[in-house]
Amino acid sequence: MQPLSISPPHSPPPIKQNMLSPLYQFVLPKQIRNLQNLTPDSLLYSSKFRSREQPILRQPRKTKPIVWFAAILCMIFSILIILFGIATLIIFLAVQPKNPVFDTPAASLSAIYFNPPEFINGDVTFLANFSNPNRRLSVRYEYLHVQLYFSGSLMAAQVLRPFSQSPGEASLVSVRLLSSSVYLPPNLAMELQRQVQSNRVVYNMKGAFRVRVRLGLIHYSYWLHGECHLEMTSPPNNQLKEHEGDLMW
Repeated sequence: MQPLSISPPHSPPPIKQNMLSPLYQFVLPKQIRNLQNLTPDSLLYSSKFRSREQPILRQPRKTKPIVWFAAILCMIFSILIILFGIATLIIFLAVQPKNPVFDTPAASLSAIYFNPPEFINGDVTFLANFSNPNRRLSVRYEYLHVQLYFSGSLMAAQVLRPFSQSPGEASLVSVRLLSSSVYLPPNLAMELQRQVQSNRVVYNMKGAFRVRVRLGLIHYSYWLHGECHLEMTSPPNNQLKEHEGDLMW
């Protein structure tokens, strides 16, 4: 019986590595050479990572009809506002509206009494001239409030009746302001007595007017504030020596 001979296990044949020649290594891009050095596990990981980075494309949603309807309404409203602004600008440039003019051509201090010295009784009458300088606009004075002051202290007040004016019209309104037992501080009462004795009494008159302007079917309202400086002689002369004033918004 012959002895068994055990041969050593055969080792697997060596894996030949595809080595590139220096010429190919120089010509091939760097990215291809890097891919050759990657292992199968790293290639699988890189493919999974790229698949995660790719965005998911969704189909666009259809716009609802109510959204289109709201957008069309907004567009129509914007166009109407623009057209209204252009029409207003054209009318303003064509008409060129002007503020009414307020003036005091005449005024008189009919009476003034001190009883006792700190309580004043007086009677002031003045003529108010309201003019409408507009050639195409009608004006209505819806509210007229006139106040008489002496050195910042209120002496009398009067509310006038509303009235209207056609284009280019002027109106004279007589206003009477009565002071009945109006208290003045002692220093102001002494100053008023001194002015009466020197035949030179200075008052300030303020007015607030709500004006309504109309051009056909178009109309708008605004407030005007006026102030006049009156310098009058003492009773019984009753003359207006000097006045100045203006209207403002």
